[in-house]
Amino acid sequence: MAGQESEGEIVARIASARLSAEPSSPEQHDRRQRILRAAMRIGGEKPLERVQMHEVAKAAGVAIGTLYRYFPSKVHLFTAVMAAQVDRFGEGVGPPPPGVDPEDAVADLLVAASRTLMAQPLLSASMLHAANSANVATVIDTAKIDTTFQEIVLLATGIEVPTAQDVRLVRLLMQCWYGVLQMSLNGRASMADVESDIRMACRLLLAPRSNASGPGASG
Repeated sequence: MAGQESEGEIVARIASARLSAEPSSPEQHDRRQRILRAAMRIGGEKPLERVQMHEVAKAAGVAIGTLYRYFPSKVHLFTAVMAAQVDRFGEGVGPPPPGVDPEDAVADLLVAASRTLMAQPLLSASMLHAANSANVATVIDTAKIDTTFQEIVLLATGIEVPTAQDVRLVRLLMQCWYGVLQMSLNGRASMADVESDIRMACRLLLAPRSNASGPGASG
């Protein structure tokens, strides 16, 4: 009958109105990771609007109800994929080595992360769209992304006890980075432009950080 919802559509509508479940056992963690890996693979092959949740469930080897339990919508799912990517970007990050400016250390990190993301433009577009449209009240991975990004940048700049201004500067840098990535995905900036913009943003936005010295330092 025209206008009648399918069973899958009903499940999706009901699920999207609630928070995602958190895995509490090794088996549940494994199922969640399989779902994320399946979403990454499928999201790398087609745009977000063409990704079907039942397709992700099948590829992950889980029931559709299990998928919706952990990820009530595609926004939840691809925001979680983005959170996993940001986690990986932070692996091995430490304070800047002697002789390296903190701004350059952060810029090198973000440029490398950008190259990784741009190597899979369809997946990156889906992740950015999801993360930028997600509401922190219902998609808990948004807060995880913000917190992890902040920790990575503060660690790379050597700031151990951040001030309120440090946190604000990092937040602005993340927003700028998202915007630069989106412009590249939209064909409005080359990778060379992305790298130049990121390095300039780091120099300008991190200059007033609390552990800076010389002109432009805070305090």
